[in-house]
Amino acid sequence: MIEGLGSDSNIYVFDDVIVDTGTGENIEYLRESLKKANLNISDISLIVNTHCHYDHVGGNRYFNSKLAIHEKDAPALENGDPIATVAQMFGRSLEPQEIDFKLTEGDKIGDFEVIHTPGHTIGGICLYNGKTLISGDTVFAGGGFGRYDIGGDITMLRESLEKLSKLDVEYLLPGHGPAVDNGSEHINLSNRMIKGF
Repeated sequence: MIEGLGSDSNIYVFDDVIVDTGTGENIEYLRESLKKANLNISDISLIVNTHCHYDHVGGNRYFNSKLAIHEKDAPALENGDPIATVAQMFGRSLEPQEIDFKLTEGDKIGDFEVIHTPGHTIGGICLYNGKTLISGDTVFAGGGFGRYDIGGDITMLRESLEKLSKLDVEYLLPGHGPAVDNGSEHINLSNRMIKGF
């Protein structure tokens, strides 16, 4: 885990895969963090974006890697859409990006399975390996969940949290904030919290 700096999302690395890349505005911090894990940017062969928002995809431009994102969020990156990627909210723009793999429910990335969890965005995903959930901005520790007012949908988000609550999650690795043990407890709390909205 590379903890998000400033507006950056958390970044996760396993094998030669990086999950989300932050805004790209703290690239030296990212480079140094990778070095501590005995990795260089050139060692990464695949970027997986959990969704299309700028604070998770802005750093993609520094990697010469294949790029994977859910098929429903792919157009936002392919078009460099400043609204759908919320780049405009950050006062930034995003160059169009070529997508190598358009992910769908059940696809595999290493030991992880893609779970489509729309709600924060229409193409949000989580990655699950039977113990660990990399949750993007779908669910956070302590009962939190992603905003649904910037290209999302609260009904979809409720359904996604209900789906995640059925998993056995030991480690929850969210897009922002702390990674936590007893992940299922945090997901169940979020699932209860969203029912009040």
